[in-house]
Amino acid sequence: MWLSLVVASGLLAHGAVPPLRQRLSIQKMKGFSQNMEKGVSCVKLKRRDASLGFAASVVGKWLLQKKANAVQYDIKPDLTPDSTKYDPNDSNLYEASQLLQKALNAEDVAEEERLWTEVIRKYENGNQVWVKDIVGRAYGNRGNARARQGKMQQALDDYDTSSQLCPWAVDPVLNRGVALEALGRFEEAIEAYEAVLKAQPNDPAGWNNLGNANMGLERYDKAVQYYSQAVALAPEFSFAQANRAVAMYASGDKSGATRQMRALLRRYPDFDDMRAALVASLWSQGLTDNAQTEWLRVGDERYNSVEWLVKDRRWPKPLLQDMRAFLKK
Repeated sequence: MWLSLVVASGLLAHGAVPPLRQRLSIQKMKGFSQNMEKGVSCVKLKRRDASLGFAASVVGKWLLQKKANAVQYDIKPDLTPDSTKYDPNDSNLYEASQLLQKALNAEDVAEEERLWTEVIRKYENGNQVWVKDIVGRAYGNRGNARARQGKMQQALDDYDTSSQLCPWAVDPVLNRGVALEALGRFEEAIEAYEAVLKAQPNDPAGWNNLGNANMGLERYDKAVQYYSQAVALAPEFSFAQANRAVAMYASGDKSGATRQMRALLRRYPDFDDMRAALVASLWSQGLTDNAQTEWLRVGDERYNSVEWLVKDRRWPKPLLQDMRAFLKK
């Protein structure tokens, strides 16, 4: 699986509703790699300053309007409400914000899912001005928790509900695309990411994930283009740089890819995925001693498994072929 990003959002404090947005690696869904999770700390994208607020209405009515048809994306940022109008003295809002924060800080994903469900059940029938805001976030974040447990269809349902409640929000659509990627539904994921980028053309996560979906369809040149756009928008976005290096390799630019891999490893020496990719590249170039030396620094034993590289990591065929040759040495 490529380095896709999902987004979590929540409240920061009583009376303040700017979302706490964290970029999280989709790899956490399946325990992708110990060292890849170290890479998460290397991604320091600026937290987006769009909030999920709603005009007053009963959430339950929206749930009854949920459609079973193919999803039609129509993100409307201009509908974003003014969350500063929420009453800071509303005790229910305070309790809801505390529960959201508790869910974001849950010790494990099962507890997180339970807490998001608690938020939904407790507030979905309220009529306060902030209710859809809270419940919309809860649905989206519960979708993230379910996706990390492999409950992909339930996650998709939650993202759909979140989008219905938050028609201006890109996050549920972005996260829906990630879940579709995990299911191998790449064309559908592309539709989701294109909708995100139509609403927010400067979103590096959207460009990165659009590259991932094209990688799944072996459109390597397009993937390089999209990853490059993500890097241009967020130069410190290490995941996009890593993805671009892999796409460059798959497209036939091995020398350029190798330079990118080395550059990333100078900054993040524990980035096992890049080091394993570098091993495959060096081996294919006949630099066997260099490849062996780099291999000794790969800490994640799963890179010894071709099956894992195919089914879970989903390296592109050219890189996978060269890694397979190295492992057979």
